[in-house]
Amino acid sequence: MNGVDRMRILTQEDQHAEANEHVARLANDDDPHSLRDRLATLSRIELHFPHFTDGRAYSQAYLLRRRLGFKGDLRATGDVLIDQLVQMERTGFSSAVLKEGVNAADAERQFARFSGFYQDDLTSR
Repeated sequence: MNGVDRMRILTQEDQHAEANEHVARLANDDDPHSLRDRLATLSRIELHFPHFTDGRAYSQAYLLRRRLGFKGDLRATGDVLIDQLVQMERTGFSSAVLKEGVNAADAERQFARFSGFYQDDLTSR
């Protein structure tokens, strides 16, 4: 997964400070296949979670990583909560921008809570 050992956690301020060249943004109802011809030129794709209960971006992430072979930064944006981070990483996200007011240190500790899994994921294949 993009050579990253652990998902990169960003705050809203971090997100605004980064350059936006070679970045595509997909709404959760956009088809990831629409980027097929541009994937080689993109360094990052941002997938939006409009609400934490809407998980369509998980499917988009899986499609981009597994079926389309995207190797760049796959970033979760929008209503990103600490509880979602481990599953995001397991489905192919390499970075996430936390919802406003969520503590980044608390988010990092979330990964230590789970030492192993029974099911395979994109990082274990």
